[in-house]
Amino acid sequence: MAPGSDRNPIIIGGLPSQVPDFDPEETQEWLDSLDAAVDERGRERARYLMLRLIERAREKRVAVPEMRSTDYVNTIATRDEPFFPGNEEIERKVLNATRWNAAVMVSRAQRPGIGVGGHIATFASSASLYDVGFNHFFRGKDEGDGGDQIFFQGHASPGIYARAYLLDRLDEAQLDGFRQEKSKFPNGLSSYPHPRLMPDFWEFPTVSMGLGPLGAIYQARMNRYMEARGIADTSRSHVWAFLGDGEMDEVESLGQLSIAAREGLDNLTFVVNCNLQRLDGPVRGNGKIIQELESIFRGNGWNVIKLIWDRSWDPLLAQDRDGILVNKLNTTPDGQFQTYATETGGYIRDHFFGDDHRLRAMVEGMSDQQILHLGRGGHDHKKIYAAYAAAKAHAGQPTVILAQTVKGWTLGPNFEGRNATHQMKKLTVDDLKRFRDRLHIPVTDRQLEEGLPPYYHPGRDSEEIQYMHDRRKALGGYVPTRVVRAKPLVLPDDKAYAAAKKGSGQQSIATTMAFVRILKDLMRDKEIGKRFVLIAPDEYRTFGMDAFFPSAKIYNPLGQQYEAVDRELLLAYKESPTGQMLHDGISEAGCTASLIAAGSAYATHGEPLIPVYVFYSMFGFQRTGDQFWQMADQLARGFVLGATAGRTTLTGEGLQHADGHSHLLASTNPACIAYDPAFGFEIAHIVKDGLRRMYGPEAEDVFYYLTVYNEPIQHPAEPENVDVEGILQGIHRFRTAEAGTIPAQIMASGVAVPWAIEAQRILAEEWNVKADVWSATSWTELRREAVAVEEHNLLHPDEEQRVPYVTRKLQGSEGPFVAVSDWMRSVPDQISRWVPGPYTSLGADGFGFADTRGAARRYFHIDAQSIVLAVLTELAREGKVERSALKQAVDRYQLLDVTAADPGAAGGDA
Repeated sequence: MAPGSDRNPIIIGGLPSQVPDFDPEETQEWLDSLDAAVDERGRERARYLMLRLIERAREKRVAVPEMRSTDYVNTIATRDEPFFPGNEEIERKVLNATRWNAAVMVSRAQRPGIGVGGHIATFASSASLYDVGFNHFFRGKDEGDGGDQIFFQGHASPGIYARAYLLDRLDEAQLDGFRQEKSKFPNGLSSYPHPRLMPDFWEFPTVSMGLGPLGAIYQARMNRYMEARGIADTSRSHVWAFLGDGEMDEVESLGQLSIAAREGLDNLTFVVNCNLQRLDGPVRGNGKIIQELESIFRGNGWNVIKLIWDRSWDPLLAQDRDGILVNKLNTTPDGQFQTYATETGGYIRDHFFGDDHRLRAMVEGMSDQQILHLGRGGHDHKKIYAAYAAAKAHAGQPTVILAQTVKGWTLGPNFEGRNATHQMKKLTVDDLKRFRDRLHIPVTDRQLEEGLPPYYHPGRDSEEIQYMHDRRKALGGYVPTRVVRAKPLVLPDDKAYAAAKKGSGQQSIATTMAFVRILKDLMRDKEIGKRFVLIAPDEYRTFGMDAFFPSAKIYNPLGQQYEAVDRELLLAYKESPTGQMLHDGISEAGCTASLIAAGSAYATHGEPLIPVYVFYSMFGFQRTGDQFWQMADQLARGFVLGATAGRTTLTGEGLQHADGHSHLLASTNPACIAYDPAFGFEIAHIVKDGLRRMYGPEAEDVFYYLTVYNEPIQHPAEPENVDVEGILQGIHRFRTAEAGTIPAQIMASGVAVPWAIEAQRILAEEWNVKADVWSATSWTELRREAVAVEEHNLLHPDEEQRVPYVTRKLQGSEGPFVAVSDWMRSVPDQISRWVPGPYTSLGADGFGFADTRGAARRYFHIDAQSIVLAVLTELAREGKVERSALKQAVDRYQLLDVTAADPGAAGGDA
């Protein structure tokens, strides 16, 4: 083998292998110097020299590739740590009281007869991480701006409540109401951060793992967007996201890191509590989660700060001239470090330091107790302060702080570092005594033995409590706090909706385009136009929204530094630092996170935004349904447009795009007001009412979901005596039958209304049936109102019994009633029990497929001819038509033959 043939000739990592060597002699001198350093001083010394050279190269702005990971030590050297401005002794007392009250609150909630539980160990590990933030970094809202936005780790909520108790923001009755929101009302506390349940306290719901990091990224981005567009001064707001290392396995946790780096969100800091444990065991038993996360974040362009060891390690690391200690730290797996957290100092001496004489020599002068207390950096206030200060000072990149802690820290040997610690909810009397002694809490043995463990408050006038109040006053108020300062918007009058109410004349347009035309007029409004935030996942052209490119422009903090390929076109792609449109690429999760951040800006920053999120219908509630619950939890408002809706309007795309169930999913979300409109004038009234309900004087914490279609139809003008109440409540009579003598009723929604109108014509002309057509704009809202009426009647039997709206509306209309939509039958079946007469439904149940619209509708038996058969079938049951008419209809319309159906105007392409 030739000399050097064991080397990879192509250096991985970005070095330019194709560039010729213009000075081989100089190159060889550098290589010889490195060889000499290795031969004479050893590999560790050579490694150190290389790292210093890389560091100096970066200082000189030489383009050297980033290392994917660094040694398993703190990123910030001891010599570089800033002065700690706090009183560490007082802060220790405050934190001890907080730790005690958090654990006692959960333990009391787990007492017999209650047993609602809680989590102790997560806050125990992250308490110092929060405390330094509360005392020195987290800005409140008292200065009139949005302050900082803090995404608290869900399982740490007991600690946040415990601190609020010390500050007199909560009392003992409320702590005892933990997880008992109804039985202890109004003193109940929610299990986790939950703005809907505690709207004056929590800002962001975070316990659905992975949504916290995703939401924090887009909140930081929304802050920049609002500032760029002149809507709010967010320059002082910093976003903090407290996360768990196990949580980082969620796809959503890491899936959008690149956008934070790409847009330079240095107003964002992730603090990952690396206690090395998941819920049931180690995160990476055989690996090193901190090193893994460092590589991921560095590779995505983030600034990484590792906070691994506390100050007690500093003297040992200072002795490590040959790197043997660092090597040991680098090669010890997390599972072993977890074991060290549960073992004795003697065990650590033998198993960590004992296998090399140089390591043993380092700790010869230390007792086993001192070795036992070689701690993790996430529990050291000074080290944490240094990391936070560095994160705040860093410019141009988001920062992640990877802080190593011990799960269950200070809770005693039965909790600390144990695999089961996450599920442990109650401390025994012996556990409490050990915990009390470790924290120096003035509680007697008798108090612990005779009843429930007591809370501890050092007194309102105590030095510790005054210190806490002073720190929060200096930082702008208490956190977490949710404040709604936004004023109602001045909403446009009817003129903004006039065009939609005129119909489309002879032109055929899809309901998607009808909505876009309304939106275009609303965006011209001088009062609210600038507050619209347009959001789409790389599909603006699909939805006909490219018309907004020249005027609204696409938001990009760097602007457009290239000549667009379509720049000569009228609707050219246009990016701008002040753009109004958010174009997040093919990421429904990212778009929904933008939707939530924009939709809650009225509370976060006191400035209402009106997000309009348009997406392929199938990829909304199915793909990001958890985020729509997050939106509801966060009390966010805005418009959600499920475009290309229904199971048969986009059939050219096939099964994965054929949505027949989103309205069912939407119906489960209490904050979602869902509509399936058929015509532009209906959309106009729904949008107008949505703006009133979400942004008017009595604003509600809801969001509107409209399904719109890609199938062009002629939109009628608004009827003279339009039933606005019916449109908004969920049903109105659109067309009264003008011919026929046998009465029937057809109820349809969305794109099915034209089929119902055609069925009405066929029934009258060929079967002497006089069928009225009803447009059911919202099956879900009809059902909700009916359910509310039934509940009232159930609980008030001595009062006059109320009648559901749908029953009152249809009363007197002679049936039978046939319902049809481009959704599963379960959607119109929501109202079946309240319809005053025989009721049946047609729907697109089953999987979708690729074909023409006509063939798909014939296959699902929801087209006009199938509606005719359904009406005749119900009339035959009542004896109003002969049963022989049913077979005649099947044969006449060839309902068993999909190929006999009119394919329609288009095959269903986007």
